[in-house]
Parts: sequence; structure tokens; C-alpha cells
Amino acid sequence: MSIKEKYSEGAYAGSIVEDTTESFNGEFEDCDRSQAGSTLWSYVNVVCVIAGTGTLGLPAALAQGGWFGMFILILAWWMSSYTACILIKCLYLKGSKRMSSYKDIATAAFGVVGGWVSFFFSIWITLGAPILYMVLSGTNLHELCLGTSAELNVTKWIVISCAIVAVPFVLVKNMKEVGFMSFFGALATAIVVVIVVAQGAVDEAQRTPEQKAAVHHDAAVWSMFPIALATISFSFGGNIVYPHVEASMKHPKSWPKVAVGALSTCALLYIMTAVAGYYIYGSDVKSPVYESISHGVPRIVAIVLMTVHVITASPILVTSFALDCEEMANITVERFGKTVEFLIRAVFRLIIIVVVGVIAISAPKFGSLMSLIGAFANCLLIFVFPILFYYRLSGWRNKPIYEHVWCFLTCVLGIIALIFGTKSAIEQLKADFA
Repeated sequence: MSIKEKYSEGAYAGSIVEDTTESFNGEFEDCDRSQAGSTLWSYVNVVCVIAGTGTLGLPAALAQGGWFGMFILILAWWMSSYTACILIKCLYLKGSKRMSSYKDIATAAFGVVGGWVSFFFSIWITLGAPILYMVLSGTNLHELCLGTSAELNVTKWIVISCAIVAVPFVLVKNMKEVGFMSFFGALATAIVVVIVVAQGAVDEAQRTPEQKAAVHHDAAVWSMFPIALATISFSFGGNIVYPHVEASMKHPKSWPKVAVGALSTCALLYIMTAVAGYYIYGSDVKSPVYESISHGVPRIVAIVLMTVHVITASPILVTSFALDCEEMANITVERFGKTVEFLIRAVFRLIIIVVVGVIAISAPKFGSLMSLIGAFANCLLIFVFPILFYYRLSGWRNKPIYEHVWCFLTCVLGIIALIFGTKSAIEQLKADFA
């Protein structure tokens, strides 16, 4: 009996991802989990990858789209949680062996062309997000060192940031080995949220009634709403790394708890900063949001911690990209031997980090780049592609009507954000270059 037939007859009932070694009585070939880590580390990995940039950019997204953006934020949270679960389910729905990557799922669903199309869009995230992070890190370090003996221009700080990221990226091989960095990144993001909310409350208390009355809010700004939607979509982008994170789990059947728990944690952090940032600073709130709080120690600490976050999150994303490429090129110990395999992998990864650095040096502002990446790639990778893969691999007759409706709405949200968000982001990007 095929896996699709097992699925149709309820072999996966009650759980998004079963422990496949138990479900198929040893007939199903799972990935190598001999070095797998705990469920907690997987949760921290997901939070670290997702939380940082959304925490910084969502107050400005509300300023662009108005308070109605909160509804879209919550909707995107629910939809991304659902697609995170069904994406991992798709890893087990073709043949008798677990697939290893997002591209593998796309290939199984739509052939070679589908696989390369998904890989093209995934590059925008696994390389685009680290580029964005290096821009942010370089800008932060430049601001922190202004007027000191360590003052350098932004370009040099971007190069230094890339060099720091290159160390763990080159030396470690898989997601489990970079997982220890995730803890510090997730912790840094949580502290930044507390600092922004607390300092924002202090700023609000120190304002005069006239200053408070001058703060402007909108219920909805429809002309700017598409780019706000794109930024919100980017804030839940992690689908590309999920197959690698799940492969590093000792208990894969716990993936739905990891995905929903991590995305819910991120959503909570987003809501706290988005509401506080937009309510206190109104339409003048900046991206990153800590640029809006008063100058002083809290702002400096927030900048330092967020720099720690982006530097610790970048190796996770570029490692995901490298793992996909190394698998396609069959760069393995079995083929080349341990020493040669390490050298080939090290050279390849150094080339990747150099490319990231060169593009980051040429990149414009943080907010515009975040919106473009979110609109062009994440909307498809998070909301549209997982639904298409799921239906293609599992069929459509075995699902209740409410799931069909939910999947349709998820695809509509992704397509709208893709079309209108990309257009708005490109226009804003042109203005930044000018």
C-alpha cells in the first residue's frame, strides 16, 4: 500500500506528522536522526529564525496599513502555523523515504520544473534574509561606534559582520550544530521587545497633552496596505528551513507542537511591539522600531541585542541554503572522504558568505528590502506553495469542506500580497536608490 493510500485511510489521523518509524513498522526510510536534538532546541531554532525582523518592522507596517493590519497579522499567524504543519507532512507523502528539503517536496509534487521554481524563490529567503541581516548589523554597529575610536563606515561593519557569521557557518555542518546559537538570538529578541515596550511607555508618559494629540493613527490605509501585508508576510517566513529543523529532531511527531508553539511565541512578541510602537509613535514610527525610542541606554542595549540576534540567526538560514546545494551536488563524506568533503564544503560556504556580503554592501534601506523579500518570495513560499504541494501529494477528496475554504483563503492572501506588495516594494526601493 502506498503512503498516499495510507494517508487516505487514516494512517496520519490525529497527528500532522507521525513518528514514521512506528507508523510504517520499519518499512519507511526516515532521515538519519542519530545526532538529532531535542524538541526544545527545535522550538528555539524556529523562534530565532522568525522573530527578529518582524519584531522590528511591524510597528512601521501598521503605520503603513493602519490598525486593520492587526487583523492581517493574526490571520497570517494562523495561516503560517497551518502551512508549517502541512509542509512537513508532505515530506512523508511520496514513496517509502522521507524527502529532505522544500525543493524535494516541490519536485515530488510538480516535477523537475516545480522543484527549480521553488528553489528559485527559496534563494530569495535563505540568501535574501541574511543579506538583510547583514545590512541591519552593519548599520547598527556603525551607529554604536560613532564618535569612538572604533568608528568605521557601514561597509566595513558589514564585512566584519559577514566574517563573524562565516565562522560557525563554515565550521559546523547541520542545523543541530548551529542550534546552540539560536538560544542567544531568541533571548535577545525577547529582551528587545521588553525594552521597546517599556521605553515607549516612558516616552509616552513624558509627553505633553499637545504632543499626544499630534500622534496620528489610521483605521486603514488602503493605498499602502499591500506593502504592509508584504512586511507582515515576511515576519512569519521560515518554511524553507523547517524541513532541516524537523530533520534535526529526535521526536519528529512533535513538530506540530514546535511549529505552532514557536509561531505563537513570535506572534505574541509581534503584537506587543506592533501595538505599543504604533500607538505611542503613530504614523511617524520607524523601521527598525528602536530608532523611534528616545536616545539613551535602553536604545543602545536594544541595538546591541538585535545585532546579536541577526548575527546568530544568519548562520541558520545560510546553512539551510548550503545543505540544499550540497545535497544536490552530492558533497558527502561517503563520496569524497572526511577531509576532502570538509574542504569542498568550506570553500563553497565561503563563496556563499562573500556573495551575501557583496550584495549587502550594495543594498538600500532595511524597511524597503524587507518588504520586497516578503512580497516577492515569502508570500508564495509560506501561503501558496505548501497548499499546492499538499493537495497534489495527498489529493483533495479526503479533506472536509472547511479545510478547502481555509486553504483557498490562504492562497488568496498570498497571491494578493505577492502582486500588490511586490509592486509597492519596488516603487519604494526605487525611491531609496534615488
